[in-house]
Amino acid sequence: MSRLTQKQYQRHAMLAGAAYIAAMLLVWPLARTAVGLPLKVVLAMLPLLPMFYLIGLLAWRIRDSDELEQRMHLVALGVTGAVVAASSMVGGFLAAAKIVPLDGSILIMVFPLMASCYGVTRWWVARRYGVSVTCDDAGSVPVYLRFLLMALVMGLVALFAHYRQNDEGMGTALGVAAVFAVAGVVFGVRRWLSSRQGAPDDQ
Repeated sequence: MSRLTQKQYQRHAMLAGAAYIAAMLLVWPLARTAVGLPLKVVLAMLPLLPMFYLIGLLAWRIRDSDELEQRMHLVALGVTGAVVAASSMVGGFLAAAKIVPLDGSILIMVFPLMASCYGVTRWWVARRYGVSVTCDDAGSVPVYLRFLLMALVMGLVALFAHYRQNDEGMGTALGVAAVFAVAGVVFGVRRWLSSRQGAPDDQ
Protein backbone atom coordinates (compact mmCIF):
# COMPACT_ATOMS: atom_id res chain seq x y z
CA MET A 1 0.00 0.00 0.00
CA SER A 2 1.48 3.35 -1.07
CA ARG A 3 1.98 6.26 1.30
CA LEU A 4 -1.05 8.53 1.66
CA THR A 5 -0.23 12.20 1.22
CA GLN A 6 -2.02 14.97 3.11
CA LYS A 7 -3.63 16.25 -0.08
CA GLN A 8 -4.92 12.80 -1.00
CA TYR A 9 -6.27 12.25 2.51
CA GLN A 10 -8.13 15.56 2.51
CA ARG A 11 -9.62 14.95 -0.92
CA HIS A 12 -10.75 11.41 -0.13
CA ALA A 13 -12.11 12.41 3.29
CA MET A 14 -14.17 15.24 1.81
CA LEU A 15 -15.58 12.96 -0.87
CA ALA A 16 -16.44 10.27 1.68
CA GLY A 17 -18.10 12.82 3.95
CA ALA A 18 -20.12 14.24 1.08
CA ALA A 19 -21.18 10.73 0.03
CA TYR A 20 -22.30 9.93 3.58
CA ILE A 21 -24.33 13.12 3.89
CA ALA A 22 -25.93 12.59 0.49
CA ALA A 23 -26.80 8.99 1.35
CA MET A 24 -28.31 9.97 4.69
CA LEU A 25 -30.43 12.72 3.17
CA LEU A 26 -31.47 11.12 -0.10
CA VAL A 27 -31.18 7.32 0.15
CA TRP A 28 -31.63 6.28 3.77
CA PRO A 29 -35.14 7.79 4.15
CA LEU A 30 -36.31 5.56 1.28
CA ALA A 31 -35.75 2.50 3.48
CA ARG A 32 -38.89 3.34 5.45
CA THR A 33 -41.16 2.99 2.44
CA ALA A 34 -39.24 0.38 0.44
CA VAL A 35 -41.02 -2.85 -0.42
CA GLY A 36 -39.26 -6.07 0.52
CA LEU A 37 -36.78 -6.83 3.28
CA PRO A 38 -33.65 -7.13 1.06
CA LEU A 39 -34.23 -3.69 -0.45
CA LYS A 40 -34.88 -2.18 2.97
CA VAL A 41 -31.61 -3.62 4.29
CA VAL A 42 -29.63 -2.34 1.30
CA LEU A 43 -31.06 1.17 1.56
CA ALA A 44 -30.61 1.28 5.33
CA MET A 45 -26.99 0.08 5.19
CA LEU A 46 -25.86 2.14 2.20
CA PRO A 47 -24.69 5.18 4.26
CA LEU A 48 -22.29 2.88 6.11
CA LEU A 49 -20.11 2.32 3.04
CA PRO A 50 -18.51 5.80 2.96
CA MET A 51 -18.13 5.69 6.75
CA PHE A 52 -16.28 2.37 6.63
CA TYR A 53 -14.09 3.84 3.91
CA LEU A 54 -13.42 6.91 6.07
CA ILE A 55 -12.43 4.73 9.03
CA GLY A 56 -10.01 2.81 6.83
CA LEU A 57 -8.69 6.08 5.43
CA LEU A 58 -7.99 7.36 8.94
CA ALA A 59 -6.16 4.14 9.83
CA TRP A 60 -4.10 4.50 6.66
CA ARG A 61 -3.30 8.11 7.55
CA ILE A 62 -2.23 7.20 11.09
CA ARG A 63 0.01 4.44 9.76
CA ASP A 64 1.81 6.89 7.48
CA SER A 65 2.19 9.61 10.14
CA ASP A 66 5.32 10.35 12.12
CA GLU A 67 5.57 9.59 15.84
CA LEU A 68 4.24 12.98 16.96
CA GLU A 69 1.23 12.80 14.66
CA GLN A 70 0.53 9.22 15.73
CA ARG A 71 0.61 10.31 19.36
CA MET A 72 -1.91 13.08 18.67
CA HIS A 73 -4.17 10.67 16.78
CA LEU A 74 -4.03 8.04 19.51
CA VAL A 75 -4.70 10.53 22.31
CA ALA A 76 -7.69 11.87 20.38
CA LEU A 77 -8.98 8.34 19.74
CA GLY A 78 -8.55 7.41 23.41
CA VAL A 79 -10.46 10.45 24.64
CA THR A 80 -13.14 9.85 22.01
CA GLY A 81 -13.62 6.26 23.14
CA ALA A 82 -13.93 7.32 26.77
CA VAL A 83 -16.44 10.09 26.02
CA VAL A 84 -18.62 7.90 23.81
CA ALA A 85 -18.53 5.02 26.31
CA ALA A 86 -19.48 7.30 29.20
CA SER A 87 -22.24 8.95 27.15
CA SER A 88 -23.61 5.55 26.15
CA MET A 89 -23.71 4.39 29.77
CA VAL A 90 -25.47 7.57 30.89
CA GLY A 91 -28.03 7.24 28.11
CA GLY A 92 -28.48 3.54 28.80
CA PHE A 93 -29.15 4.01 32.51
CA LEU A 94 -31.57 6.88 31.88
CA ALA A 95 -33.42 4.87 29.22
CA ALA A 96 -33.54 1.73 31.38
CA ALA A 97 -35.02 3.75 34.23
CA LYS A 98 -37.55 5.19 31.76
CA ILE A 99 -36.43 8.72 32.60
CA VAL A 100 -35.50 9.57 29.02
CA PRO A 101 -37.32 7.86 26.13
CA LEU A 102 -34.69 6.55 23.73
CA ASP A 103 -35.00 4.11 20.87
CA GLY A 104 -32.57 2.45 18.51
CA SER A 105 -32.37 5.48 16.24
CA ILE A 106 -30.17 7.22 18.80
CA LEU A 107 -27.34 4.91 17.70
CA ILE A 108 -27.11 6.90 14.46
CA MET A 109 -25.59 9.73 16.50
CA VAL A 110 -22.70 7.62 17.81
CA PHE A 111 -20.43 8.11 14.81
CA PRO A 112 -21.03 11.89 14.50
CA LEU A 113 -20.34 12.18 18.23
CA MET A 114 -17.10 10.24 17.83
CA ALA A 115 -16.02 12.31 14.83
CA SER A 116 -16.76 15.59 16.60
CA CYS A 117 -15.01 14.55 19.80
CA TYR A 118 -12.02 13.26 17.84
CA GLY A 119 -11.69 16.49 15.86
CA VAL A 120 -11.93 18.75 18.91
CA THR A 121 -9.54 16.62 20.97
CA ARG A 122 -6.95 16.37 18.21
CA TRP A 123 -7.14 20.14 17.71
CA TRP A 124 -6.56 20.68 21.44
CA VAL A 125 -3.68 18.20 21.59
CA ALA A 126 -2.09 19.76 18.51
CA ARG A 127 -2.23 23.19 20.14
CA ARG A 128 -0.56 21.75 23.24
CA TYR A 129 2.27 20.51 21.06
CA GLY A 130 2.45 23.78 19.13
CA VAL A 131 1.22 22.21 15.90
CA SER A 132 -1.39 23.89 13.70
CA VAL A 133 -3.95 21.47 12.30
CA THR A 134 -5.42 24.13 10.01
CA CYS A 135 -2.24 25.34 8.35
CA ASP A 136 -1.93 25.42 4.57
CA ASP A 137 1.20 23.73 3.34
CA ALA A 138 2.38 23.04 -0.16
CA GLY A 139 0.79 19.61 -0.22
CA SER A 140 -2.64 20.45 1.10
CA VAL A 141 -5.79 22.18 -0.02
CA PRO A 142 -6.27 25.61 1.65
CA VAL A 143 -8.71 25.47 4.56
CA TYR A 144 -11.05 28.09 3.13
CA LEU A 145 -11.22 26.20 -0.16
CA ARG A 146 -12.09 22.94 1.62
CA PHE A 147 -15.07 24.61 3.28
CA LEU A 148 -16.21 26.24 0.04
CA LEU A 149 -15.97 22.94 -1.82
CA MET A 150 -18.05 21.23 0.86
CA ALA A 151 -20.58 24.08 0.62
CA LEU A 152 -20.78 23.50 -3.12
CA VAL A 153 -21.27 19.76 -2.64
CA MET A 154 -24.03 20.31 -0.10
CA GLY A 155 -25.64 22.84 -2.41
CA LEU A 156 -25.77 20.18 -5.11
CA VAL A 157 -27.26 17.74 -2.61
CA ALA A 158 -29.92 20.33 -1.75
CA LEU A 159 -30.66 20.83 -5.44
CA PHE A 160 -31.08 17.11 -5.94
CA ALA A 161 -33.30 16.89 -2.85
CA HIS A 162 -35.45 19.67 -4.28
CA TYR A 163 -35.71 17.73 -7.53
CA ARG A 164 -36.81 14.67 -5.55
CA GLN A 165 -39.32 16.85 -3.64
CA ASN A 166 -37.60 16.05 -0.36
CA ASP A 167 -38.16 19.31 1.50
CA GLU A 168 -36.69 18.07 4.78
CA GLY A 169 -33.51 16.87 3.11
CA MET A 170 -33.24 20.06 1.09
CA GLY A 171 -33.55 22.24 4.19
CA THR A 172 -30.93 20.25 6.07
CA ALA A 173 -28.53 20.30 3.14
CA LEU A 174 -28.97 24.05 2.67
CA GLY A 175 -28.30 24.64 6.36
CA VAL A 176 -25.10 22.60 6.25
CA ALA A 177 -24.05 24.33 3.02
CA ALA A 178 -24.57 27.73 4.64
CA VAL A 179 -22.38 26.78 7.62
CA PHE A 180 -19.60 25.56 5.32
CA ALA A 181 -19.89 28.68 3.15
CA VAL A 182 -19.65 31.04 6.13
CA ALA A 183 -16.65 29.14 7.48
CA GLY A 184 -14.99 29.29 4.06
CA VAL A 185 -15.53 33.04 3.81
CA VAL A 186 -14.17 33.59 7.34
CA PHE A 187 -11.03 31.56 6.69
CA GLY A 188 -10.62 33.16 3.27
CA VAL A 189 -10.82 36.68 4.70
CA ARG A 190 -8.33 35.79 7.43
CA ARG A 191 -5.98 34.37 4.83
CA TRP A 192 -6.31 37.51 2.69
CA LEU A 193 -5.75 39.85 5.64
CA SER A 194 -2.73 37.82 6.71
CA SER A 195 -1.22 38.06 3.23
CA ARG A 196 -1.91 41.81 3.12
CA GLN A 197 -0.06 42.29 6.38
CA GLY A 198 2.84 40.20 5.15
CA ALA A 199 2.55 37.83 8.10
CA PRO A 200 2.92 34.04 7.80
CA ASP A 201 -0.43 32.50 6.93
CA ASP A 202 -1.47 29.98 9.57
CA GLN A 203 -5.09 29.62 8.53
